[in-house]
Order: sequence, then C-alpha cells, then structure tokens
Amino acid sequence: MGEPVSARTGVGIVGCGAISGQYLTTLAASQDLELVAVADLDPARAGAVADAHPGVRALTVPELVAHDDVDVVLNLTIPAAHAEVAHRAVAHGKDVYLEKPLTATTAEARDLLAAASARGVRVGCAPDTVLGTGIQTARRALDEGLVGRPLSATATMMVPGHEHWHPDPDFYYAPGGGPLLDMGPYYLTSLVTLLGPVTSVTGTSSRSRATRTIASGPRRGESVRVTTDTHVTGVLTHGSGALATVVLSFDAVATAASSIEIHGDTGSLIVPDPNRFAGDVRLFRLGGQAWETLEPSGGYRDAGRGCGLADMARTPRTEEHRASGSLAYHVLDVMESLLESARTGAAVTVTSTCARPVAVPLG
Repeated sequence: MGEPVSARTGVGIVGCGAISGQYLTTLAASQDLELVAVADLDPARAGAVADAHPGVRALTVPELVAHDDVDVVLNLTIPAAHAEVAHRAVAHGKDVYLEKPLTATTAEARDLLAAASARGVRVGCAPDTVLGTGIQTARRALDEGLVGRPLSATATMMVPGHEHWHPDPDFYYAPGGGPLLDMGPYYLTSLVTLLGPVTSVTGTSSRSRATRTIASGPRRGESVRVTTDTHVTGVLTHGSGALATVVLSFDAVATAASSIEIHGDTGSLIVPDPNRFAGDVRLFRLGGQAWETLEPSGGYRDAGRGCGLADMARTPRTEEHRASGSLAYHVLDVMESLLESARTGAAVTVTSTCARPVAVPLG
C-alpha cells in the first residue's frame, strides 16, 4: 500500500516496560523505522534500553516529544497515561502510535483524534496482529467468497485470570481492565477487519468473586480486590448484517472453542488466535467431508508487534493506514457500548463507524 513516506522514520518510545521488548525487536529489523530516543518514568529503565542500542538517547518525555529527529512517538505507557502522552506528541507535530486501547475512554479518544486532525498528524494504534498471515488469510477467504455471504461469527476468550501468571495483576481487576478492555481489542479489531464496522450491541456481564489471589512473584498469596466485571458476553450487529457473539472471561479454567469462527451460507472458517500474527485458517465447505487448511494468502509474514507502525510509516499521508486511530476508536466505542448495555439491560446503538481496513497482500 503505497511507497515509504521517507527512507527512515525516526521513532521515540515512551514507556520501556515489558511490551517494549517486542517492539524493539521489530524496530531493529525494520527498513522503515529507526529508533532514535526512549523515555520512561524510571530513568534507569530508559537508560538500560539506550545503552543496549547504540546511538539511541535516553530522554525525558518533554525532551523526546520535542526532539527534531523523532517523527513518531511510540506510546507504550499504561492506558491511563495514553491520552496525556499522545497529546504532548501531537502538540509538537509528531505522529503517534499507541498500544491498545487507544485511550481509557471514548471521550479522551475523541479529543485526541480531533487534536491530531487539527495539527495534521496521524494516530495509529495496536493491535496490529490483524496484519499477520492468520487474520489476513481469513480476510482473503471471505473476500473471495469461500464461505458465501457471512451470516454470523463467534469470538471466544476464556481463561482463569491473569493473577495466575502476572506478579502485579491489580490493573486487570479495576475499572478500565477486565477481560473486555484487556483482550477485547484483539478480538473486536479482528471482527471489524473481517466483517466490517458494528452498528449496535447487546451485552451482559458478571463477576464471580470479590478478590483474586496472586499466584507468582514477590506478592504471591496477596489478595487483589475485584472492582470490575470479569465475564462479558454480547452480540454485535455488523453493518453488513452479520451477527457476532463474543464471550471474554477471566472466570473459566479452559475452553475447547475456537478463538474466532465465521459462518456463511456456503462455508465456515476457523480463524486463528487474534493475539498472534500467524496460525492455520481452516475451511469447511457446504457439502464437504472435512476441514481443509488454507495456505497463507495474505498478511505480513513473520510479523511482530510494531508492524502496524511500519505500515503507517509506509502509507502515504493522503491514505489511511491500516492500524488507524479511527479503527481503534470504533473498537473502543464498541467495548464501551457493550459495558453500557450490560449495565442498563438495553441494546445500545454504536454511533461511531470506520472504514474496513484495506487487506494486506501476502508479503
């Protein structure tokens, strides 16, 4: 999709936590992106990253967003800080790419996108796993009519909860966390990529217990209060007419259900885990005898976190990149609408929309 905007796009990372390692690997291998500077609330952590990458400077956040060599700010802070850091970048005329979700609320997201539009800069957002060969091969199968007219879908994520592996899981059990806002972006971004934007939702939710017990790390045995719902289920009505049933839960032990399934009038697709870039796509044709595995036919091969940022850098500014702010805003709006429906017991109209992202050719 288009030629590179420039030979190399200078990247400044704000937030050098655990997820930054995966982005650093992608940046090191990219022909489009060049890491210039890093910043973190913990200067020592930023310094360690800079020391490991010759030529990279450890700066404060104000220094980084104002740095002449930084073209795009990669915002890997916690969701509560997304909006503040992104606004700083936009005010200095920088593009910004954020980890999911776009911001903590749709109100914050609207303000951010409006500010970026007024300043003439771009906003991108994870997840970019949808640009890998897994989701994109499924996308091509749908576009080629291998299931006929898509009628319905299911998206399922059921796990025991992050306290079983995360040493500091408090965030996941507070407002702004929970299975929907934590993992929902992967599933809902995939559904929008496959089936198009959502027009209305109906949702319900619950929580199974008041506390969770940390199972690993220095806080092992400590209890964490649960102040948000830990099981969310809902039905999404897509503008295409397809209905998608979603179940995201921290209240299960395991599930045999496929991550995502798409069902049409002439076939059914099993779509791989949307938290990963690759995986087998399987098709069962009407009148067939068995599932068949499709060869990869779309998406970036061997992709890693940050490929959406590279895609943004390569996309001419006159075109919308795939992991766009408008797509991330729509997904955030769908998630907020699901929680509102669960709270009120009524269907909620999703007022935002977005373009179905352009498919990624195999490459």
